[in-house]
Amino acid sequence: MGDSHSSGPAEAHVVLGRPHDLPLVQWLSLAGANPAQRKWMMMLEVEESSERARMLRLGFGDALARGPTLEEIEARVLRLEQLAQSLPRYRIHGPIKLDLLAREAYVAGRAVGLHPREFALLWRLAETPGEAVSASELLYDVWRLSFRPETNSLAVHVSRLRTKLRTSGVDGMVETLVDGSYCLVARMQRPALATGSELSLDGLLRMGKEQALP
Repeated sequence: MGDSHSSGPAEAHVVLGRPHDLPLVQWLSLAGANPAQRKWMMMLEVEESSERARMLRLGFGDALARGPTLEEIEARVLRLEQLAQSLPRYRIHGPIKLDLLAREAYVAGRAVGLHPREFALLWRLAETPGEAVSASELLYDVWRLSFRPETNSLAVHVSRLRTKLRTSGVDGMVETLVDGSYCLVARMQRPALATGSELSLDGLLRMGKEQALP
């Protein structure tokens, strides 16, 4: 059961899920409910309070026990849609802080200097870190193209993005997978701290910057 509403170039969908006795992991697999989609989902007839709390922690938009009226469900669906459509201003991933209003990325408080398309690519990948995003998805979400152009604009922008991140001290964050999709690594590892005489001035400065990160 779903409710479709127009929202600019794309459509927003509020999904009412009913897992019943189906294990949640299996239901998620069948529904294709990745973390980016869960915020649109309202789970119905979840009787156990602990299970409703678990679903909310997993990122679902809402979870209800049996018994609410259609009027209440409608009000909750409308509220869920409104909340799900609102975008966060910031996304923080490892050492990088993304600012949607400024359309810029910051490392240790310093701007990376991203082009708007480069920022849009990084913002989209940061929506689902650790998950593959196909070239077709990126072309639609960033360029609003429903077809693959003959130019290699996507690859060029990804290459420039990687170069700017590397210059800012962040390397290996954007991966290209064997099928041509892209992925933001799920977790960035910080460099190991040196010990004794190996701890240079540069190392101390780097430690200070990392500790100053929000």
